[in-house]
Amino acid sequence: MSNKSANLCIRIEPEVKDKAEAILSELGIPASNAINIFYKQIIIQNGLPFDVKLSSKIIDESKITEEELSQELKKSYLDVMNGGKTYTVNESMERLNRKKNGI
Repeated sequence: MSNKSANLCIRIEPEVKDKAEAILSELGIPASNAINIFYKQIIIQNGLPFDVKLSSKIIDESKITEEELSQELKKSYLDVMNGGKTYTVNESMERLNRKKNGI
């Protein structure tokens, strides 16, 4: 059994805290346990346990040439074929809803 004696003091937006803690409550997980899980995943993954990147640029088809569009489509196709992250329709909708709700 580990000795939990280290303290962590953070500042977080109240709305983010409330929404996250409501979800954790439904899952039956105290916030301190969720943070402990997050830290353990950082150790296991040797970094953040999710992708951190700038948002993808949106391509306006009316402002690029057919060749540029073809190159962008080819890059996307190769990314998927080389094991890039893909999402099912349900996963995509869930991600959009979370983004819309600020989660």
